[in-house]
Amino acid sequence: MSWMLPLPVVVPLLAAAVVVAGDRLLPGRLLDAVGIGAAASVCALGIALMLVSERGGAVQWFGGWRPHAGLAIGIAFVDDPFGAGMIALAGAIVCVALLYSLTYLTEAARLFDTLMLVCLGALCGFAVSGDLFNLFVWLELAGVAAYALTGFEMRDIGPLQGSVNFAITNTLGGYLVLTGLALTYARTGALNLAQIGRALAGHRPDGLVVVAFTLIAAGFLCKAAVVPFHFWLADAYAVAPAPVCAVFAGVMTDIGLLGVARVYWTAFSAAGLHIGGLLVVLGVVSALLGGTMAYLQRHLKRMLAYSVVCHIGIMLAGIGLLSPRGVAGAADMLLAHGLATAGLFLAVGVVVARLRSVDELHLHGRAAGMHALAVVWTLGALALVGVPYLGDYLGHAEIDAAANAAGRAWAPPFLWIAGALASAALLRAGARIFLGAGRRHDPLLSPEMKETPPRRGTRTRPLLAGSGLLVGLAALVSVVPGLASRSEYGGERLVGRAAYAAHVLDGVPVARVPRLPFSLEAGSGESVLYGLGATFLAALLAWIGLYRPLRIPVGGLKALHSGVVGDYVMWVVVGTALLGGVWAVTMR
Repeated sequence: MSWMLPLPVVVPLLAAAVVVAGDRLLPGRLLDAVGIGAAASVCALGIALMLVSERGGAVQWFGGWRPHAGLAIGIAFVDDPFGAGMIALAGAIVCVALLYSLTYLTEAARLFDTLMLVCLGALCGFAVSGDLFNLFVWLELAGVAAYALTGFEMRDIGPLQGSVNFAITNTLGGYLVLTGLALTYARTGALNLAQIGRALAGHRPDGLVVVAFTLIAAGFLCKAAVVPFHFWLADAYAVAPAPVCAVFAGVMTDIGLLGVARVYWTAFSAAGLHIGGLLVVLGVVSALLGGTMAYLQRHLKRMLAYSVVCHIGIMLAGIGLLSPRGVAGAADMLLAHGLATAGLFLAVGVVVARLRSVDELHLHGRAAGMHALAVVWTLGALALVGVPYLGDYLGHAEIDAAANAAGRAWAPPFLWIAGALASAALLRAGARIFLGAGRRHDPLLSPEMKETPPRRGTRTRPLLAGSGLLVGLAALVSVVPGLASRSEYGGERLVGRAAYAAHVLDGVPVARVPRLPFSLEAGSGESVLYGLGATFLAALLAWIGLYRPLRIPVGGLKALHSGVVGDYVMWVVVGTALLGGVWAVTMR
């Protein structure tokens, strides 16, 4: 089945070419159908590849350049459960975003569709690439499309500034990856991940290896908006159109975490690098800072952007536990979080189309009659906090179990508190907007830039349907039969470096496992209590924000997020130096 692996990349890129070439030759509805059909096909192919991966997976070597005596010269796509899952998720969210844009963005549909399809194809290439250099290539191609999509509504200075900040910081992240892979090639003479792992196996990590991995990891963490590399994210999300934000939050930001996990386990874990402790700390700090900043926002898209930072931190902590179950928890949370956050961004688009604003205070009580949207918003907020057996709960529970097994039982309480902070902001905003609850003014919340709304008269029922679909699917993630066992199988495949190398370089089939069960994960009593406690805390903080606004000094925290790209570049450099310094000291 290796012939299927290139299709999730080829189909959207070919569709993008058809859309561009047929702009003035083919009917608009036909071109719309081409783009939407391509995205739906990618989702279907991703599901098919997940089924193939459970039966052992596949490797596609391009041009017939197969490895000889364990040496790989050619370029390979490798099927694994998490890569296939990312393809399916990306295809689904882009498909819904394209359907949404038919109503929301009617003025420049061809250009928008083309950029979205290029971004989708590049993300799919990243998800299955078995080559370090091509991970960089696909991520940069996705980035180029993303920069243009961020500034798509170029009618004032805001989108331009957000796009420039996004482009500069992420291009610097790409430069770090490129430099790191050059150093890796200098040390190992290889770019294939499996071959790098074999070349580094059995050798103590010297300074060159530590620097190489630091640069690669810092570049991917910049793409994933992990603290202190996160500053660009809110500026970009605040100005990008709602369907673009849905794709960014649902897939594109999360893909950086997949890059860190894959590069570490398939290549650098062989050198004995012990990175888990720092990744867990970074994850906890990112989660708490993201949740706090979300609570301080009144601009709905910036609020959701910092919620993304919060949940990226939770997922990074799961990866940092360096166990199959921790990675499985991060994957399950990625699925629920991606669907829920994408749906909530689309919900913000409905608010913008109907009420011409994204300012929580300005919208006080103005959406009182929008009952269906209120239900979608509240369900999305609860799915993100991790109410037992709803939304993120399964991912949280698996990360809890992995943390306890790794002797890091201190981490889960902080991660649950961080998620409660982010969801408290969403619940507070929902109560204020849809119920007219609370005060009309809150000095703790800073005024933000205005949103550029779509044309008047936009039909919002199709927009609401797309938002409700994604949020509804997110709410059901924790009760999908068999998801937990399949995620743990995917985690075992990811951390199995020797089996991966034998499969890719020697053609050894992956050992088949007995048919995975379709059963529900019960979850521990501790996780249920954490989930109930986090839900109560989110509701309490939302009530406090509505009726007892806090008077706390947050000027310094807000000043760090200045919007000045020079400051953001400085933090990328500082963060990279800190990562490298800690790892250099702890790996001696």
